[in-house]
Amino acid sequence: MAHINIEIKAKSDHQNEIRQILKSKNAEFKGVDHQIDTYFTVNFGRLKLREGNIENHLIYYQRENKKGPKQSNVTLFKSDPKSSLKEILTKALGVLVVVDKKREIYFINNVKFHIDIVKDLGTFVEIEAIDNHGNTSKDQLLAQCQYFLDLFKISQDDLISVSYSDLLLQK
Repeated sequence: MAHINIEIKAKSDHQNEIRQILKSKNAEFKGVDHQIDTYFTVNFGRLKLREGNIENHLIYYQRENKKGPKQSNVTLFKSDPKSSLKEILTKALGVLVVVDKKREIYFINNVKFHIDIVKDLGTFVEIEAIDNHGNTSKDQLLAQCQYFLDLFKISQDDLISVSYSDLLLQK
């Protein structure tokens, strides 16, 4: 399943305030997921296997590294945690880096929110405006991201331009 996201990632020490805002907006809480994202060595884009108690996907995505709302072209494959997929990908491509995180997942309509604690990196918030059905324009997705960016009072200085994998590789 392929789709387009407009997303932001930001460093955040205001998890409780963001939770309260999400609650006040009647966000649907999906739960807390302990996710292990194994990134594989690829020539173009990013390929990761997400293993969690809520989400399990092989995810390929292309996204430019820039602060603020950015487009991400995503292809998802629902994976079975008991399969040999990780072993096959590890042998064929090699592991680039592993991201270990605790993630709270919320939704308001087509907008997904993550409150993350990432091992060795700290605390973050992500906003993803998702066009699953091909009927939401890029401008609408950008506007949704910007609305929540403003609502959460996320400063430009806290925005992250790269993925958690890149941040870990930079350490």
